[in-house]
Amino acid sequence: MAKVTIADIAREAQVSVTTVSRFINGNYGKMSQTTRDRIQQTVDRLEYRPSASARRMRQQSTHVVGVIVADISNVFSSLLFNGIYAELQPAGYDVMLMNSNNAIEQEHGEIDRLLSQEVDGLIIQPNSRRFATYEPIISSRTPLVMVDRETTDQPETVSKVVSDNEDSCRRLGETLADLGYENLVVVSRTRSEVSAQALRIAGLRRAAEERHMLMLTIEADSHDGDWLQREIGTTLDHLNGRTALISLMGPLLFDVLAVLRTLGIRYPQDIGLVSFDDWRWSQYVQDGIYLLEQDPQLLGRQAARNLLDQIRSRGDDKTGDPYAASQWITLPVTTVASPSV
Repeated sequence: MAKVTIADIAREAQVSVTTVSRFINGNYGKMSQTTRDRIQQTVDRLEYRPSASARRMRQQSTHVVGVIVADISNVFSSLLFNGIYAELQPAGYDVMLMNSNNAIEQEHGEIDRLLSQEVDGLIIQPNSRRFATYEPIISSRTPLVMVDRETTDQPETVSKVVSDNEDSCRRLGETLADLGYENLVVVSRTRSEVSAQALRIAGLRRAAEERHMLMLTIEADSHDGDWLQREIGTTLDHLNGRTALISLMGPLLFDVLAVLRTLGIRYPQDIGLVSFDDWRWSQYVQDGIYLLEQDPQLLGRQAARNLLDQIRSRGDDKTGDPYAASQWITLPVTTVASPSV
């Protein structure tokens, strides 16, 4: 008689192989009692018994770490992964890179696949606002670090590594007020439920309220350059007093610069120009652009270091508590001054 596999169990119980694997390993997460009962009945009926070697393998380290970034085409994600790899590869870990494309469903499928591969840990740039989305990872006791973006209600026992988004932008707003700016026009582009840009907007709004500046926001989303040109042009036409235009991400700055050139708007003569960015290419634009600069490679390195601490806390036999080594880390944002304001 042929040996029964977990694929046989999955087919008979009408669930995924990943669900069966989690059941066998005791990682029930949000699995309903009905599903658990159905799988158990199928296991009993088919007389499935995991082999001793398979049980040993599940208790041993695979030396593979999964990384899920939100947009692999973004320079930020590339630099973030570079930092992660620079720490994990010398430590003897292979790294599986996944691209969620800023889609929660795609991210969910990638998490399932990585957990089914028994990876030693996960680093995720999250797409979901709710931390509950990631509970299956905690249920499986897999070391986890959330990086760059912040979910709501994240337990303190789960690591996160982020930039100082809100306070750095609050300080930027105060600096602009001190320079005599009366209006802030903030341009953002968010692709998922959760974005670091939301905290940057919150910081700028705090400063605007405290220093009595007018703040307007333009959400570019997936709109094209013509739409952005109309929005920026119309907004600036209706403002009186000194205005600072602020791009909240590096790739968006390319579009903003194109709009300003088309409209014939000069900086700092007509407006001030500021950007939140990941690298200093903008120093070569005219005399440079005033930046708030984060370091995605350092974000990646810190995330990887903490993940390694969690993996070591759990031990090769996976019996220790991985979250004992968890940390919340906030990295500083550097101000790169230039005459664009």
